Amino acid sequence: MGGDSLRKLMDYKPTQFMAEDAHYDKAAADYAVGFIECLCHTKGTWAGKPFELIDWQERIIRDIFGILKPNGYRQFNTAYVEIPKKQGKSELAAAVALLLCCGDGEERAEVYGCAADRQQASIVFEVAADMVRMCPALGKRVKLLASQKRMVYLPTNSFYQVLSAEAYSKHGFNVHGVVFDELHTQPNRKLFDVMTKGSGDARAQPLYFLITTAGTDTNSICYETHAKAQDILEGRKRDLTFYPVIYGAGIDEDWTSPKVWKKANPSLGITVGIDKVKAACESAQQNPGEENSFRQLRLNQWVKQSVRWMPMERWDACSHPVHEDELEGRVCYGGLDLSSTMDITAFILVFPPRTEEETFIVLPYFWMPEDNIDLRVRRDHVPYDVWQRQGFLETTEGNVVHYGYIEKFIERLGEKFNIREIAFDRWGAVQMVQNLEGMGFTVVPFGQGFASMSPPTKELMKLVLEQRIAHGGHPVLRWNMDNIFIRTDPAGNIKADKAKSTEKIDGAVALIMALDRAVRCGNDVSESVYDERGILIL
Repeated sequence: MGGDSLRKLMDYKPTQFMAEDAHYDKAAADYAVGFIECLCHTKGTWAGKPFELIDWQERIIRDIFGILKPNGYRQFNTAYVEIPKKQGKSELAAAVALLLCCGDGEERAEVYGCAADRQQASIVFEVAADMVRMCPALGKRVKLLASQKRMVYLPTNSFYQVLSAEAYSKHGFNVHGVVFDELHTQPNRKLFDVMTKGSGDARAQPLYFLITTAGTDTNSICYETHAKAQDILEGRKRDLTFYPVIYGAGIDEDWTSPKVWKKANPSLGITVGIDKVKAACESAQQNPGEENSFRQLRLNQWVKQSVRWMPMERWDACSHPVHEDELEGRVCYGGLDLSSTMDITAFILVFPPRTEEETFIVLPYFWMPEDNIDLRVRRDHVPYDVWQRQGFLETTEGNVVHYGYIEKFIERLGEKFNIREIAFDRWGAVQMVQNLEGMGFTVVPFGQGFASMSPPTKELMKLVLEQRIAHGGHPVLRWNMDNIFIRTDPAGNIKADKAKSTEKIDGAVALIMALDRAVRCGNDVSESVYDERGILIL
């Protein structure tokens, strides 16, 4: 944890969203704060030390548990807390789950920990289980059923159970509390609706505690709830049962400013050191592909996934001349992207360096059907005809791409260069693959998901930034690179997104596949492993 001493809440004032007829019950709030502060931290340097609430955390707990309606029940039944990562989110969520299960005086309380998948849902549960193990008073009264991800508080027969979006049954919930962790990762709204609509009707004061970092999908249940919280915060909507908290930077604020980091990260200097944020910011400035994830995870901004990825001035700096004749006989790896038959087909060769001083060399080839070229120039406003005249793009007879012609062309390239492998999108061309194999090529299917695409995509960016790749300034490939939009998954993996990239990116995808093989296999001129064991489906 960081170096600042813990900031305590000095001057608590009840939230502006307190209803006119509600009141702040200090004893109820003190009880909730006292319960949580009897627990211990479970991780890092603070493990085993009492869980002292930071000022912003205490404010949330006092507002939720201390503001009561005239009938003595809690005013708020939904709390939405949106906050950057590393602010002590999981620990607060685990403490709230334990308070609802063991300290809320509810008989047979049902408390559920929900997340997108079992692994994510288990994070908060494991923290809560460690808190129980470290607290003798709870340890005596709570039965932990670790394999079922369930704990039972024996005095009231209440339980806390993990549920995930991938495994839950639809009925029979009598909810007293739900803790939703990382709401932005929910694949759809099914679990959310089941847990929050009607399942707590039989309880006097159910609480839905939603805690998340900003996401990227503006069509999600999380964004819908975020928009509602925003509307309430800015006075456009009123809902006296809903308690909104959003810590983050405004979309127009300077994301590189330490002032902005401070505003967005209420635990800065306590649970996360400013040096960590500074290092992540510098890395994002160096590598534009990281800017979005920095803004989303560290500043809690809802950024669209799609940001143009390649800084073209850095790409252009790698336009060193490439002479085909000088590469004869050298080891190389192909990437083949066969888009629809009406479109451009790309075949890219990547030559790995033989020495420390050499760079990766890229040789691109593109084809499109002859008959549609004029139409396409008019429609796409792209100079295909100029590129054809300059020899950067070949056309094949007719109005669909002539695969037989391309196969022959690749066969001739195979006589000239030592093409070790050709990677292709496995959803593509079955026939062509068979034909290329018949010519003696080793053809390797290449998955288009995050797992296969992320490492070579990141590697390509790294090589471009370090100027360790030469592509001869090929205009069609340049156009493809400039068109790339990137999608990021929650784990920070990236891939080129064909759907978001409105223009063509086939050459870029073919380059990424060929590069992957070139990096993995390098200049090995021994027999290919594929010769012995057949093709491995990645």
